[in-house]
Amino acid sequence: MVQTSAPELIGQSPTWLEALERVSLAAQVERPILVIGERGTGKELIAERLHYLSPRWDKPFVKVNCGALSDDLLDSELFGHEQGAFTGATKRRQGRFEQADHGTLFLDEIATASTEVQEKLLRVVEYGEFQRLGGEDTLTCDVRIVAATNVDLPARAAEGRFRADLLDRLAFDVITLAPLRARPEDIILLAEHFGQRIARELEGDFPGWSREALEAMCAHAWPGNVRELRNTAERATFRIMAAQANGAPLGPVTITPDLLDPFHSPWRPPKELSEPIAKPAPAPAPAAAPPVVDTKSFPAPDAGAGPVDFNECISVLEKKLIEAALTHCRGHQRKAAERLGLSYHQMRGLLRKYGYGREGGDTAAIEASET
Repeated sequence: MVQTSAPELIGQSPTWLEALERVSLAAQVERPILVIGERGTGKELIAERLHYLSPRWDKPFVKVNCGALSDDLLDSELFGHEQGAFTGATKRRQGRFEQADHGTLFLDEIATASTEVQEKLLRVVEYGEFQRLGGEDTLTCDVRIVAATNVDLPARAAEGRFRADLLDRLAFDVITLAPLRARPEDIILLAEHFGQRIARELEGDFPGWSREALEAMCAHAWPGNVRELRNTAERATFRIMAAQANGAPLGPVTITPDLLDPFHSPWRPPKELSEPIAKPAPAPAPAAAPPVVDTKSFPAPDAGAGPVDFNECISVLEKKLIEAALTHCRGHQRKAAERLGLSYHQMRGLLRKYGYGREGGDTAAIEASET
């Protein structure tokens, strides 16, 4: 079925109206167009408008999401395949370029296409020629390409992650869409539109927005742009209409935190539980183990102030290290020795040197527990 009118696009902000003017001009020249914008800014709607305002308006408008397909599947999806080209290819299949002949092909998320697919796209953009996967015949098509992305393609080309020559051919004109946060004049207008639309679907009357709801929506950053606003407006309208149908008092639509963020909940899993579990790092060698005591916290005696008993200072430090290691290892002498980078016999020698456990204290109990 061929759509015969341009899609409905709503907005009155200067940045939005300027973009629509650019679209109207670019639609008349049958050259590739690149549409750039954050997620949810309406790139597909702009691609449709480019098609339906162009001389090809009554010909096919075909869409392909390059990011949703693996490299091999994308190759087959775009260019088709011959029977037996791969396992499961039981018959010849036309690709999207053939389906879009004399019309427009919209390539969404073009930045995700592999180098091999980019090379084939380069040839079909330049010469209108391609081959089906597994085929030898060169086919021709007359297709206008509109590509879209939410990344910085020139930066990727500079890094070698996107073909610069393909970028040059796709960018006859580049239309960059402003995020919703740069279009504050359009937030209320869009919210009204989406609220009324879902109310009609529910066969009811849209109750309107409360002042607090409008203020909350205008203050929100909308990282998901128009798509996020649409979900929020429809979710809020649906809930209040459902509540009113069940006997709740009539009133305008309000906005609560869980409507702006549907994941808002006191039972939301903590972030660390949703992250991949990292493989445990290998245990460090005993000699590389960090000290159990920060020796920097021990004040160094000032030898210039008078005589210093060097041996006494060393004894104080050794005692503190031994006590800290035993405390950290819950009195386990072998583990404490490993913690200090000592052998078990060295540790036992230091314990005897400083008289630990001579009167049946901790060390004697530890010896009994380790045997």
